[in-house]
Amino acid sequence: MNPETYDFAAIEKKWQDTWRTEKTFKVNADTNLKKYYLLEMFPYPSGRIHMGHVRNYTIGDVVARFKRMQGYNVLHPMGWDAFGLPAENAAIKNNTHPAKWTYENIDYMRNQLQGMGLSYDWDRELATCSPEYYRWEQLFFIKLYEKGLVYPKVTTVNWCETCQTVLANEQVIDGCCWRCDDSVLPREMNGWFFKITEYAEELLAECDNLKGWPEKVLTMQRNWIGKSTGAQIDFDIEGHDEKLTIFTTRPDTIFGATFMSVAPDHPLIPILTQGTAQEEKTKEFAHATLLEKQRQNPDDELEKKGVFTGSYAINPYTGDKLPIYAANFVLMEYGTGAVMAVPAHDQRDFEFAKKYSIPIKVVIQPLGEKLESDSITEAYEGPGNLIDSDTFSGLDSEQAKSAITEYADSHKFGKKQTTFRLRDWGISRQRYWGAPIPMIYCDACGVQPVPEQDLPVTLPDNVTIEQSGKSPLHDLESFYKTTCPKCGGEGRRETDTMDTFVESSWYYARYSCPDFTEGPLDKDAVAYWLPVDQYIGGVEHAILHLLYARFFTKIMRDLGYLTIDEPFANLLTQGMVIKDGTKMSKSKGNVVDPDVLIKKYGADTVRLFSLFAAPPERDLEWNDKGVEGAFRFLNRVFRFVAENMDILKQEKSSVPAEMNNAGRDLHRKTHQTIRKVGSDIKGNFHFNTAISAIMELTNTLYNVTGENSKEPVDDEVISEAVEAILTLLSPMVPHFCEELWQKTGHTSLLSFTPWPDFDPDAAKEDEITLVIQVNGKVRGRLQVEAGCEEETLKEMSLADEKVQKYIGDKDIRKIIVVKNKLINIVV
Repeated sequence: MNPETYDFAAIEKKWQDTWRTEKTFKVNADTNLKKYYLLEMFPYPSGRIHMGHVRNYTIGDVVARFKRMQGYNVLHPMGWDAFGLPAENAAIKNNTHPAKWTYENIDYMRNQLQGMGLSYDWDRELATCSPEYYRWEQLFFIKLYEKGLVYPKVTTVNWCETCQTVLANEQVIDGCCWRCDDSVLPREMNGWFFKITEYAEELLAECDNLKGWPEKVLTMQRNWIGKSTGAQIDFDIEGHDEKLTIFTTRPDTIFGATFMSVAPDHPLIPILTQGTAQEEKTKEFAHATLLEKQRQNPDDELEKKGVFTGSYAINPYTGDKLPIYAANFVLMEYGTGAVMAVPAHDQRDFEFAKKYSIPIKVVIQPLGEKLESDSITEAYEGPGNLIDSDTFSGLDSEQAKSAITEYADSHKFGKKQTTFRLRDWGISRQRYWGAPIPMIYCDACGVQPVPEQDLPVTLPDNVTIEQSGKSPLHDLESFYKTTCPKCGGEGRRETDTMDTFVESSWYYARYSCPDFTEGPLDKDAVAYWLPVDQYIGGVEHAILHLLYARFFTKIMRDLGYLTIDEPFANLLTQGMVIKDGTKMSKSKGNVVDPDVLIKKYGADTVRLFSLFAAPPERDLEWNDKGVEGAFRFLNRVFRFVAENMDILKQEKSSVPAEMNNAGRDLHRKTHQTIRKVGSDIKGNFHFNTAISAIMELTNTLYNVTGENSKEPVDDEVISEAVEAILTLLSPMVPHFCEELWQKTGHTSLLSFTPWPDFDPDAAKEDEITLVIQVNGKVRGRLQVEAGCEEETLKEMSLADEKVQKYIGDKDIRKIIVVKNKLINIVV
């Protein structure tokens, strides 16, 4: 073995070939073994992996390999989120078929992932564009339709003209399509919806049980579900039989209502404006508001605008006439799409009232203060006691909320109500490259589900996608023309396809039984493997994907396919890869190609850098010198092993009971490193500090065996340290460590070698005696480990009985610690 040569290309090819041909990481359910299911969010087959992929999948692979070495039966699968618009857009651009483009990309990216040495069970690979996969989600669709959890309705949707499809609200960013970045416009259209709102309460409550999820993700989910408790109250409309129903979380302020606000697209708007001078003006305002909202970043605050509709509502408590405004800050999707406006006690209403010269009436007085309606400069939104509120005056806010709601209930014009911000999930997409929706339209029988025995409804291959992107399914008679399953007459297939988030909402479960043909899931397999023990992916999926996956888990449970309530026990959201101060992207021209790096330094170096540069939850700042540093470190370890092969290939034996100082130092450092690395990986996945500890052990190894070492170290101690370095590094740089493991005489795979245990006694530092002083005078002594933490030393000093006699009740001004010498307590 040439000490100067670390031939990473040959080494990595050798071990990748071995793992692939021997199916080293193939796994089967075994109830005699404790399981661990590690999953990273699967990629869209865009054509090439990027550094974000490298980081994500390397993090997951380290955990998977670590758990294997701990004795777990590890499921670590990979597949492809293969439907979607980019495939269609590429097909148009390159005059090819989306399936051809997709599968070619899958082949290329599979080779790239295998070239990273990722320990996947490739026998479980799946692609969501395969009929063998999407046939089962078509079955889910039918089962949910039968249970009333899927329904069609006409609604105003977000339409992307460029992509020729509907987008969910979450897919509209700053008024633009999340895929093509072009403007999104409102359009009325019929579509299919999953009734996710039926599970809103459970989705919210279960957030409290997700102890292994980042709090920021749970907060985003809770806010998106958006539960509010309050009162629903009916207001009569002057001159009309209809009623305006509002929802409010502050019924205690209803006596201070001075106007009403309704969403510009509220269904009562035509009635409210008909025949008034405001009719045309309100129509124009409604249209302008819809356009403005779709161009608005949801996090930005809209300028509050409105227009009087020409109609008045009657306050059921006071009989007051309240002008009704169409307002751009009221959402039809939340509550009832109408609110009572109380400018004295709601800042948004206050600003609106000031802008449009609407009266302001104070009805809540904070304790110890007196607010005047004509002099307040901002709304008072806190609690207090009611004034000018008829028989409710004098009650505090909480008492009044209940009493006023009970009054409405007893007089039949209101009731207590809970609402959610969460809306039902619109899943219809007007594009070709997606899973067909398994429904049939019949003029005689109405909408009918495709019989289960006729599934899957497959996408036809013989299609050409127009430059406009319009789906060919709408005009393809051989696809849409069919027979009604109920009457046998002429029927027409649904030509919309499902949102691709449907496929990614249940893929994690299918990995447990990808070849099962008798149903979507094998009950024994999912009972063994699920839930996923550790899920890893970007925080950008905190709302969409993760919420939908949680919802789908619950519907699969209620359909009898699963017994779990939540899909992912633990969640890690890794940070982005940053270069030149911004996220890597082609448009910014700051992309680093992993293939180029791997060719120059090897996959193990790229893996090591991506782990060492930052903790996984933080952004990774790209640094070319950091990559070179990782490469130098591996070469350093490689060189030591090569130069000491005569020692390392000896028959393995235990370290001697008696060692000299240098041997004891190395032995101690070895066991401290085993303890540190195991703790860092198992605890918070802090691979960077784990790698740093291994680097320190390597430095110690060189120091005690180098030319300047004062005494020889036993071969067994050197061998123990090298074995520890290779074992601890192996989840991070697997090819490198397998090669050196084999070269040093081992016949078994390092990938399945048990993770080493540290010896607590060996890891202890030598004890030293420290003097304890009080105001500079010696008052006691401590026997402690060398290198003991400063805070621990302070606590131990203050707890010493002799020292306590000299401190008494005096205030401690400061404690001075002189490392390895003394502690001086100043009182």
